[in-house]
Amino acid sequence: MISPLASVSDARSYSPLPRIPVQPSRPALCDDTEIGTILRLLHGMRPRPASVVIGRAADEVSHANAARIADAWTGRGGLVLATVAWPETAASWLRQARRFAAPDPDAWIVTATPAGWIGMGRRLVCSTEWSPQRTIATSGLAVPALIQAGGIGTFDGLRGAHADGGSWEIVRTLLVDHPGSPQ
Repeated sequence: MISPLASVSDARSYSPLPRIPVQPSRPALCDDTEIGTILRLLHGMRPRPASVVIGRAADEVSHANAARIADAWTGRGGLVLATVAWPETAASWLRQARRFAAPDPDAWIVTATPAGWIGMGRRLVCSTEWSPQRTIATSGLAVPALIQAGGIGTFDGLRGAHADGGSWEIVRTLLVDHPGSPQ
């Protein structure tokens, strides 16, 4: 599959590496509010997903977030087909991208840092049938760098949770915030 970021003539030279440098960051541990928002976003999808694949960065916090999200999802009767980890930097992320997309889940969940997810996302667009519109992410990915370094269209439709119960989504070149309900 050729990326929307690459033309047919340059498909062989397409790189999943971020288009601009991205500062490394540490992910935050998801609390119950953020996990609840992730579940709400999943349940709002049509058709409603029954199975998910969870993707995560290789750090300890992303590992803990993935485990907590998996417990919450299966606790509500959902099925986790796989959990796939990837490094912050890689030559291509091809092996991880194939493992992430191969189970053909109803939806994907991502908990990672922008630096690693940008490369992984660019590889997914280029090499798999992954859909950002069927993907929900944690709050750590709600940053403009995702659009700038990922390229226009790479993450179009990706949605995610904020730690305060609000949500966000990427619409072409915009990161749109949806505030949570006042307490």
